[in-house]
Amino acid sequence: QVQLVESGGGLVQAGGSLRLSCAASVRTFSDYLVAWFRQASGKEREFVGGINRSGVSMTYADSVKGRFTIARDTAKNTVALQMNSLKPEDTAVYYCAATRLKWVSGRPNDYAYWGQGTQVTVSS
Repeated sequence: QVQLVESGGGLVQAGGSLRLSCAASVRTFSDYLVAWFRQASGKEREFVGGINRSGVSMTYADSVKGRFTIARDTAKNTVALQMNSLKPEDTAVYYCAATRLKWVSGRPNDYAYWGQGTQVTVSS
């Protein structure tokens, strides 16, 4: 069983930055690819980006490409989401998710393990 815990959310002004972290309880976290999703109030859960098992291949949604970066630290069993140039429309609860699939998927149903989420609020 994989337990994921997100941290680093908060309130930031537009144009600012935040760094989210996803920590895993399992020793073999590198066996899982990890993705970040977000869900704004009243909207469906949306794919933000993902990183493969080795950490060398990342995929991003068009809405965040060039502003967000995902990286994993195998030694620390963590995956980070660095968010720069934040916009009010980035406001949402952000979740990390993990799966044993080989390729990053944008579909929430492909991920078996989820964190509890962390709120990100971007003020204008």
